[in-house]
Amino acid sequence: MIEHDISKGAQNLLAACGGLTEGDRLLVLHESPDLGYYDHAIVDAVRDCAEQLGLVASFLEVPFNQKVSDPDADLIAQMKAADRTLFLARLGDQIRFRESMDGIRPIVSYALDKSMLASSFGQADYQGFVKLKGVVNSALAQARNVRVTCPLGTDFGGPNADYPPTASDVTVTRFPMSVFTPVPAGNFSGKVAQRGFLVGTGSQYYEPYGCRIKDTLMIHFDGHQLTAIEGSPQDVTAAEQHFDLVAGMFNIDRNFVHSWHAGIHPGCDYVQPASASFERWSGGAFGNPRLLHFHTCGAYAPGEISLNVLDPTITIDGVDIWEKGRLYPERLTGGEEIFREFPLIRKVFENPAQNCGLGPDGQLSYD
Repeated sequence: MIEHDISKGAQNLLAACGGLTEGDRLLVLHESPDLGYYDHAIVDAVRDCAEQLGLVASFLEVPFNQKVSDPDADLIAQMKAADRTLFLARLGDQIRFRESMDGIRPIVSYALDKSMLASSFGQADYQGFVKLKGVVNSALAQARNVRVTCPLGTDFGGPNADYPPTASDVTVTRFPMSVFTPVPAGNFSGKVAQRGFLVGTGSQYYEPYGCRIKDTLMIHFDGHQLTAIEGSPQDVTAAEQHFDLVAGMFNIDRNFVHSWHAGIHPGCDYVQPASASFERWSGGAFGNPRLLHFHTCGAYAPGEISLNVLDPTITIDGVDIWEKGRLYPERLTGGEEIFREFPLIRKVFENPAQNCGLGPDGQLSYD
């Protein structure tokens, strides 16, 4: 086990992830802790670490808005004047796919509170997980066959991840690095089992943000198209109405299935049930390898409705790389080399976090 140390997490964030050194300018944009999303202890830890590193740091509290557009010109100017901008605010997640972030070099933290930053999620070598992401991306791109299943009945597959030649999944650096590049859905087809709820993606915030699913719902897709929703009449009606509502709210393609990816960071230990705050869960738990999610409802990343799969098995060319929610990097070409170079990462995989926001029944739950 790794001793909790928030200062080591902050060092990993600013130096290993941000690449910041003495004299560099850091702008920290943070939410009010009263909003209950980010813990102010992270702001304090970043402030202390920035001072120790000799950074020129400034801190600005920014509001949270459900509907967000590009930042105003003054804020963009402040970001461009900094060497790195760190978002301890949902604003960073909301604008992470926007072209306005080009050239700004922002970082968004998915370590949301003191315990997450101080744990192995925050401490484990950032660059090692960047390498792991590359290894997973390469395996998916070169695969002849990829199949994904789960205990509830998810079963979809396709030949490989058809990544665009110059693809970049976001214009914002994620910390910790906790997912591989989203796999375009175009090469894949099958069904995705849903239990508990449908929920938003953190792109826009709307009411209701979550839709209750009482039994197991099967959502079928073929390439980028959602083709059918099967389950109890009550669940099917609820899901259909939710897709209609969200698509109508933003005037987007209701049936578009954009992409999918899974967590790669077993240090991601999300202890609250998702039902305590669907918004916070959707922004903080997805890095755990026990979770895989789709970006749907909207022909863009990340869409506005996510489909969430618990304990996926991801089989690449006959090898279970994820096995019932546990990722085995050593089964990938280059994975064992990462373990040798970054022994702390090996320890994290030997003791993977099991908490990922489940309800009392051990499943994703609306209540």
